Amino acid sequence: MSVQAKRRADYQPPAFSIATVDLHITLHPTETKVVSTLAIARNGAHNAPLVLDGDGLELNAIAVNGEALSEEFYTLGDNTLSINSELDTFELVITTTIAPEHNKALEGLYLSGGAYCTQCEAEGFRRITYFMDRPDVLSVYTVTVVADKSIPMLLANGNPVDKGDIGASSHFVKWHDPHPKPCYLFALVAGDFDLLTDSYTTSSGKEVALELYVDKGKKSQGVFALESLKRAMKWDEDVFGLEYDLDIYMIVAVDFFNMGAMENKGLNVFNSKFVLADQESATDDDFFNVESVIAHEYFHNWTGNRVTCRDWFQLSLKEGLTVFRDQQFSADMTSALSNRIKHVRVMREHQFAEDASAMSHPIRPEEVIEMNNFYTVTVYDKGAEVIRMFHTLLGPDGFRRGMDEYFKRHDGQAVTCDDFISAMQSATDLDLTQFARWYSQSGTPVISVEHKIQNDDNDDVIHTFTLSQHTPATSDQSEKESLYIPVNIEIIDDEGNTYTDNESMIQNGMVILNAPSMSFTVNAENASLTPVVLGNFSAPAKVENPLDTASLLTIFKYAKDPFNRWDAMQTLYDRCIKQIEDAPGCAISNDIWEGIKQAIAQEQSNLELLGECLVTPSFETLCQSRSNINVSALSKARKAFCDQFAQALEQELLQVFNNIDAASYSYTQDAVNQRRCKNVVLAHLARLPQHEGAIVAQFDAADNMTDTLGALRSAQHCNSATFDTLMARFEATWNHDPLVLDKWFALHATQNRDDIFATITMLCEHPQFAMSNPNRVRSVIGSFAFYNSERFHALDGSGYKFVTDYLLKLDAVNPQVAARIVTPLTQWQGFANEHQVLMKQQLGRLLNHKGLSKDVFEKVSKSLAYDKH
Repeated sequence: MSVQAKRRADYQPPAFSIATVDLHITLHPTETKVVSTLAIARNGAHNAPLVLDGDGLELNAIAVNGEALSEEFYTLGDNTLSINSELDTFELVITTTIAPEHNKALEGLYLSGGAYCTQCEAEGFRRITYFMDRPDVLSVYTVTVVADKSIPMLLANGNPVDKGDIGASSHFVKWHDPHPKPCYLFALVAGDFDLLTDSYTTSSGKEVALELYVDKGKKSQGVFALESLKRAMKWDEDVFGLEYDLDIYMIVAVDFFNMGAMENKGLNVFNSKFVLADQESATDDDFFNVESVIAHEYFHNWTGNRVTCRDWFQLSLKEGLTVFRDQQFSADMTSALSNRIKHVRVMREHQFAEDASAMSHPIRPEEVIEMNNFYTVTVYDKGAEVIRMFHTLLGPDGFRRGMDEYFKRHDGQAVTCDDFISAMQSATDLDLTQFARWYSQSGTPVISVEHKIQNDDNDDVIHTFTLSQHTPATSDQSEKESLYIPVNIEIIDDEGNTYTDNESMIQNGMVILNAPSMSFTVNAENASLTPVVLGNFSAPAKVENPLDTASLLTIFKYAKDPFNRWDAMQTLYDRCIKQIEDAPGCAISNDIWEGIKQAIAQEQSNLELLGECLVTPSFETLCQSRSNINVSALSKARKAFCDQFAQALEQELLQVFNNIDAASYSYTQDAVNQRRCKNVVLAHLARLPQHEGAIVAQFDAADNMTDTLGALRSAQHCNSATFDTLMARFEATWNHDPLVLDKWFALHATQNRDDIFATITMLCEHPQFAMSNPNRVRSVIGSFAFYNSERFHALDGSGYKFVTDYLLKLDAVNPQVAARIVTPLTQWQGFANEHQVLMKQQLGRLLNHKGLSKDVFEKVSKSLAYDKH
């Protein structure tokens, strides 16, 4: 495959600008006609041709200033249209035809599930019409959508300005968006939906019409999303002073969508799973995700739409910032603790793995082959952690001043990450020069802690603490520089007293580690001090802090921040699993079980923290503190620890379980904490055969999806007959609901059973399964590849081969989804050699496949090239 990487360093401003775009789109399944009228202006003095991007378009006609353009004045390439004109300004009219029904990649304009829909980020607009498909070309759009009257709802960006009939069978709606935007924010949706309406009055008194479009019969499941939108609108006004700027805000939920949602100006298109929710069909996590994603896309109206990216290498400018904003919103709407733990799990399970793989890149990458591969946990989630560090360093008021300055300088512009850093710099006396390295340096820094104790001449005990930083070489960068790292730190003794350092380096509970190492001293009569380092995950880093069991339990008992107490327990569990890994069959010492019993007793009334602390680290998280991983050994060690956990703590777990009231369902934080804790405990008890009845009883009595699914997940630890029986009942009840059935598919795909491939093959033949639906594919093949660790990593290579066989078929249909699912195969570097050989064999099969997409080729070729490092 001949491919060319695009590089950030090669950026050139656009040679032309397009002030206005007038689109006239007549919808048809196989012959949609697009007439695009563009107001073109040459930027500067040059005689270069106007080069427009296009993909899969049938060109019908071109006219300049009303005159048809003869072929000698344009060149049609495979993916470009070049127009030679000496005019500095002109009107260009291009007529093309496209076939939405045949568009299975779900990029550009496609017809799926009976509705027309668009997805233009990152480079989908070129599949609709010829255009300068780059984010720094900002234009004012007017869009006329024409369709048969059997399609009643015709939506596009902005405000509706005209509508009417065209003859007896067709009709049109005309939309105008007064705010200049890049083409990736263009949207069109047409279909027959149920409509929920509401309104929101902004802080300045402007009334905004709110419209939510869902599939027929799903109206009641959209109420929570609409309420979430209003909460997000108010929060953005209260916290950042940002008001909505159009007369109407529309959300459309569709089943066939590659992403979670898309922030198109005034017309957000959502994957149904992030809109539809009610007590019967949605879990607490689903409700949380709906509110979070609704908010995320709304917040993009300012951080992404009003101020957008100059080029796609700056993607974290809008995504890292907006993820941070939705995290802050969710923390205010629900709980700061559970939110923080959720974010850190994503970082430790997925982002650290990406940093350690061939796909390692900074939050502002330097080069890429396929832009869709930029949508990574590094750009989004590590990007959000970098924004969080700004917030930590500047404080809420300073951060708000920086944000105000950012909008003041750049509203209506396409800008860079450096522009954001500059705005933040204007709001602080700190020098952010070194901090900016977070944007250009890849990899996960490791903070090492050294603790020395000595007596001075006065027989005072002096503790010297040394913090060191080191970022291991990554696939894209061998040399690393010191980063500017805010490290939350707490020094406590074994009675919970807090100490500060002699040098006053600790300010407001934080030190700045900006050199390879730093030291400070603490005087203490009590010789037993415990350092709690990187509290609340104050930077996206790993910590090597050689604490013993007693110190970890001291942190759990006395640390002020509940996050740090949770983190100490996770470290303790990791150590125990490592002990069993090194000595299979060994028993965890009774001291540890007694310590955990005390912890459970201490937190009986704090079900949120207790529920989180009883969760054992996932296989994926455990991988990040290990190298040369033998999957079977680690999986067996984790299972053995969980079995011992259930046996040693059975009575304590039962007491917690029985003390939680079985109240009727409500989506409130206290009720969520109760259900979360109860289901975590049930999953532990499920490992003991005598408690199987409790699982079946919960399944039978559940009045909500959280408890139903909690019972099914717990049943995965029971004998297979119980699991299969409950799953059959679940399917019979929910066969009509695709989103709920996704949960059923995923539970089957993550079963650790000998006949897993026969199971998955049957799932793929299920009437509700379709390769064209990304949600279905992710729930089956994605769940298996990412979360069925033992079967995916089977030492006969069958798991790797099974996923690869599927990817070869999927890539021809939907390269974006295929490129996401190939990720676990590309992360072979941390595993034992026998795994690596088998994983690379399958990557080689993919690389040698004729017609492999750029999306998958980039990830596979980089992964195999890493082998040569």
